[in-house]
Amino acid sequence: MSDQRSSSSHGVAALFSQGRLTAIPRKTARREQLLEHLAHTLFRPDRTYTEREVNDALLTVHEDCAALRRYLVISGKLARTKDGVTYRLLARPVA
Repeated sequence: MSDQRSSSSHGVAALFSQGRLTAIPRKTARREQLLEHLAHTLFRPDRTYTEREVNDALLTVHEDCAALRRYLVISGKLARTKDGVTYRLLARPVA
């Protein structure tokens, strides 16, 4: 499993230039790799985040934080409360 994660991380690195995401991938599988990387790089599972904090974290890698935030929620990487006030990182599925 560590080999798979290592190759995925290496593949995700190709999406960045000087620490910034060059584009959000259109292909679903590639975007899922990116979202997994962002979720577990930018967020901790032991805390909740405001929308502002999520946006600020995502802005460190790409200007379209709203799209990235939406993708993270839709993909089940981040959970959002019904009122949209707080977000939290969801646990990785056990393989």
